[in-house]
Parts: sequence; C-alpha cells; structure tokens
Amino acid sequence: MSVTTDEDTAATTARPRRRQARGERRIQQLLGAAAEVFCRSGYTAASTNAIAREAGVSPGTLYQYFPNKEAIAIELGERLFHQMRETHGQVLTVEKAALPLDEMLDAALDPMIAFNCQNPAFLALIHSSDVPGKFVEEHDALHASLLTRVEELLAAYHPDLDADQRTRTATMTFALFKAGLELVLSHEGAERQAYITELKASLYRYLAPVIGTEGRALPSRNTP
Repeated sequence: MSVTTDEDTAATTARPRRRQARGERRIQQLLGAAAEVFCRSGYTAASTNAIAREAGVSPGTLYQYFPNKEAIAIELGERLFHQMRETHGQVLTVEKAALPLDEMLDAALDPMIAFNCQNPAFLALIHSSDVPGKFVEEHDALHASLLTRVEELLAAYHPDLDADQRTRTATMTFALFKAGLELVLSHEGAERQAYITELKASLYRYLAPVIGTEGRALPSRNTP
C-alpha cells in the first residue's frame, strides 16, 4: 500500500501550475505574433499559418490553443480592451478637472496615446471590415463609455454647460482625438512627437472657448 506524502502532493500540484504557466506563455507568444501579422497584413489577409510562422511554431501547435483566426482576434481584443479600459479609467476622471486645461490634456492624452502606440493591432482590428462581431460590440461599448467619461469631465469644468452642447462638444473632442491619433501613429520619432503636440494644441484651441482654461475646485468627497 503506497503512502502519499506532503512532498508528493506539493509536486503534483506544482506540475499543473508549471503547465499552466507554460501554456500562458505560449498564448502570449501567439497573440504577440498575431498582433504583428494583423498590423502588417490586416485582419482579412492574415492567416493562422502566417501567425504560426511569425511565432516560430507549427500550425499544429497553434491549433492546440486556438481553433481559428477569429478566436485569436477575439482573445487579443479582449486583452487589449481590458488594458484600454484600465488606462482610460485611470486618466478620464472628473478629478482631472482640478488641473488647468493644458495640464489636463497632458495627463489624459499621454497614457491614451502611449497605449495606442504600444498596441497598433488595436486600430488594425478596428479598421477591418470583417473583424469578429464580438470585437465590434466591445468597441462600441467602450466608445460609448469613453464619451460618457468625456462628458462628465466637461461638466466638471463647466457645470452650467447645456446638456446638448456638452454632448456635441464631447463627440467632437473624441472625433478630433481619433483623427489626430491616426496621424500620430503614422509617424515615428520627432515627427510623431510633433503631431502629438499639434493634437494637444488643436484640442486646447477647441475646448478653451467652451470650458475655459483654468482648473475647477471640486467638491470634497467628504462633504455630506
């Protein structure tokens, strides 16, 4: 009759954990390769063979983790959306209204621009006409959430701003950001930085007449 020791139990538990860690590393490797292929070729032209080749693995290895290209795009999209929601949740807050307009734009835009520069696959997927429907749904939900956050920030700067005007201003602000972001991402080095400066200047000139340039004293959270 065999006896199971604590050491045996620990070893048995450790093996699945190591396998899980290896599996997650492989998934990260495949998603990173997919991001490269989607950026280079677009979602439509990308193939699982191209993704496997980019990752340096066989197609059979890829299929152990993902059944098809759509599943890869959905998993990549979910992770990117999670990161993006975290980024925007930290920077698009009403507390930013305590800052002067130019400082608020720096604080809000820099992390958002950095995210997109580090993850160009995000826009590559958004611009694909046949991207999986789940990705489109996630994007639409995120877009609506961002517009709401921008409206709340505008209201913090200018509480008396008419609701319709606030919605139009938020929509236009977001449209200007997206248009400027396209230019930022299409350049590198000093030119990229120059377009970032132009984007911030454009938004400053647009928003200043509407909400002013000074930060606003926000009510204390401890106020009853």
